[in-house]
Amino acid sequence: MGDVAVGARSGHDGEEHRGRPAESAVPAADSAVTSGNDSGVAEDDRVTGKHTTAENQGPGGTNRTPKKARSFWKELPILIGIALVLALLIKTFLVQAFSIPSDSMQNTLQQGDRVLVDKLTPWFGSEPERGEVVVFHDPDNWLAGEPTTDPNALQTFLSWIGLMPSAEEKDLIKRVVGVGGDTVECKGTGPLTVNGKALDDRSYVYPGNTPCSVDDQGGQFKVKVPEGSIWVMGDHRQNSRDSRYNQADRHKGMVPVKEVVGRAVVIAWPINRWDNLPVPDTFDQSGLNAQPAAAGWAVAPQGLALAGVVPVVLWWRRKR
Repeated sequence: MGDVAVGARSGHDGEEHRGRPAESAVPAADSAVTSGNDSGVAEDDRVTGKHTTAENQGPGGTNRTPKKARSFWKELPILIGIALVLALLIKTFLVQAFSIPSDSMQNTLQQGDRVLVDKLTPWFGSEPERGEVVVFHDPDNWLAGEPTTDPNALQTFLSWIGLMPSAEEKDLIKRVVGVGGDTVECKGTGPLTVNGKALDDRSYVYPGNTPCSVDDQGGQFKVKVPEGSIWVMGDHRQNSRDSRYNQADRHKGMVPVKEVVGRAVVIAWPINRWDNLPVPDTFDQSGLNAQPAAAGWAVAPQGLALAGVVPVVLWWRRKR
C-alpha cells in the first residue's frame, strides 16, 4: 500500500485566515522556507507542512477533499491478476519447475524431486555445454510405453502457471556428455571418453555403476555428434534409456538443440534436498574441447525474476 502524506494545519492558521480572500495566500516558493516547527510561520506568508493554504483549496476557495485510499479487498484481485501474469511470463521466458519421474538420474536427482529450469538463455542463442543437466522434449518417441498421469484440477492450474510440469508435455532430463563436433566413445566398462579424453565421473555416476554398459543394445558405441545436436546420458548408467539406446531413431540417438527446454540449475523440492546442479570438474579438463567452446549459459533465474518484478511494483506505487 502506498503511503499517503497529508500536511496538517494548526488551529492558529485557521483563525488568522478566517475572512481573508483566497488570493491573499502567496506561494511558499516565493518566500521563506519553513524550518519544520509546528507553527509553520514564514516571514511573508504562512505555510502548513509542505503545502500552502491556497494549495489545499479548490476553485472558488473551497477546500479539497483528500482522496480516500482504495480498500485492500478491492486491490486484492488486481494484485492476484498481476501475480498470475508474472508467473506466466516467468514460466514462458525465465524459469519453469519440472518433476523427476524416474531413477535414471540417481543419485544426482531422486524420483519426486522438483528442479528449476533456466529457460532464458536459449533465447539469446546460447547452447548446452558438456556436463550440464538439461530438460528436453522427446526427440523421437523415447517415451513410448511410459505411463501417463491424469492430473486433477489443482495440478492442472499449477502446471498452467509453471509450478508443476504439464502432463501433456513429453520431456526428459539427462546430462549432456557430447556437443556438436565431439566424438564420444564407450569400450568395455569404461571409462567414457570425449575426444579421446577419459572422464572421471565418479562424483556423479550412481554408486556401483560402471561408466559404460556392456551389452549389445547400445552400451558399446563410438559416435560423432553433428552440429546442432547433443549426446545425453543418465547418471544411473545401468538404468537409463538415453542416447545410447535410441540410436535406431531418426536422429541416431542425438537430441537436436532446438528441442532443449533449458538447463536444470536448482533442486527446489523437497526442502532437505535444496542444492544447485553445477558442471562436474572433469568436464573442465584441458584438451577436452575439439573446438572452441560455445558461450556458456548465464544462469541467474532468481535475480532475473526479481528484476522483472521490481519495475511492476514501482509502476504500481507510482500509479497509486
